[in-house]
Amino acid sequence: MFIRKLGIDLGTANTLIFVPKRGIVINEPSVVAISQENGKVLAVGVEAKGMLGRTPESIVAYRPLRRGVIADYKVTEAMLRYFIEKAGASLFWRPEVMISVPAGITSTERRAVIKAGQEAGARRVWTVKEPILASIGAGLPINESGGNMIVNIGGGTSEIAVISLGGIVSSESVRIGGDDIDEAIMEYIRKTYNLAIGQSSSEKIKMQIGSALRKDQEDQLIIKGRDLVEGLPKTIPIGTNEITEAIAAPLEGIIAGIRRVLLITPPELSADIMERGMLVSGGGALLQNIDALVAKVTKVPAYVAPDPLFCVAKGTGIALENLDIYKRNVA
Repeated sequence: MFIRKLGIDLGTANTLIFVPKRGIVINEPSVVAISQENGKVLAVGVEAKGMLGRTPESIVAYRPLRRGVIADYKVTEAMLRYFIEKAGASLFWRPEVMISVPAGITSTERRAVIKAGQEAGARRVWTVKEPILASIGAGLPINESGGNMIVNIGGGTSEIAVISLGGIVSSESVRIGGDDIDEAIMEYIRKTYNLAIGQSSSEKIKMQIGSALRKDQEDQLIIKGRDLVEGLPKTIPIGTNEITEAIAAPLEGIIAGIRRVLLITPPELSADIMERGMLVSGGGALLQNIDALVAKVTKVPAYVAPDPLFCVAKGTGIALENLDIYKRNVA
């Protein structure tokens, strides 16, 4: 069976592919491993991520996207081609593809995404801004006259937007995301314990015991790394409240972006948001108590979307199947 349409949540950290009537068929890291000798792609996705921090000099594993936009065009094209073919698309029946892009994307960056999609095997490429797709995927009634606010926290950016009558009224792309939270954890452990850990270990700490707010009964985790003084392997215990302290700065940056968007939102829509609350989606929404922190600081109710990691990908599928309804958002 030929795949005629597919939606791609092209993220800094992960790429998800949604096929109408089949759902999400690909959910893999946006990582590519390249040979330094001939530039050949050696691995993509899960296999490539397993190589991060473990490769010899002849191989480099990295993410071809930075802050939600393409940093390495050729490698992004190769990654997209791999994922499109793995999803089941045929090069003889090129599919129509919808790709998510940050709300603050420039026209040049948008053209790069479209060209990369076409070169990767798409017959036609549409782009839609992430806050719109996340709202659609979360089931928000964005085509109504009421105000809907969404905070989509991705790996490289946090997309904050107020949406009404199918369009974005006020928005901001904050260049802070899950990667910055991981970096903050790595830096805290380095400064506090003289222990060097990798990004994969930092991400594991965030997911297992991280919390946006302090907890009375904190979780504990034993972490492994390299002692920066003696240069030998070392293990230490660490608790949730230490991680909360470590990630305070990047979370404050996201909150500041939310405040700026609320500040420029028309009063009538502000009243709707106070009544309906704001939705938190994206991989960052999986951080414990992130909605409680947003509500505490902004005084606006907040809640996490169901399956927050999949909202944008689901939104691409819904928009593809209902292009007549969402055509004003398609570019």
